[in-house]
Amino acid sequence: MHSRRIFNIPKSLKRNTMIIDILENAGKYTSVHPLFAKAFEFLSSIDLKNVEAGKYEISEGLNYVVVEKEGMNQEESIAKFECHNKNIDIQLCISGKEKLGWKPRNACKSMKGEYNSEKDVAFYNDAPDTYFELTDNQFAIFFPEDVHAPMIADGVIKKLIVKVKV
Repeated sequence: MHSRRIFNIPKSLKRNTMIIDILENAGKYTSVHPLFAKAFEFLSSIDLKNVEAGKYEISEGLNYVVVEKEGMNQEESIAKFECHNKNIDIQLCISGKEKLGWKPRNACKSMKGEYNSEKDVAFYNDAPDTYFELTDNQFAIFFPEDVHAPMIADGVIKKLIVKVKV
């Protein structure tokens, strides 16, 4: 699969939209958010294959989580159809083949419970209207306007999620 973006992001657009690409093209996105340059510099500086699972801090406003576990079925993932108010997710697939669901937040109709400000997560009863797959060194960027269902897979997924403070 070659690099691709789902949508072009005009500079005049105040609302950002999900991005899909490969790590070697990350430099194209450093102007989208003030912390993206540091986030992508970090991703290119570490040994992704040997990074250990856990939660870590990169710098102020940038944290990351490494997950290595068995994927979920589609129904399990949709049950946790989520978005964030205070963070942008850069979700990088290190190994495996991960399917993700997506829907714009403004198209979602049914919130599941209330927004959890401590965990910065809101869940929706809606279902994704688009699915795509990521594999080695491919990433997706989810802005607060992007509701997503990650970790859909038949096997083990190793991924790194950078949390970028909005």
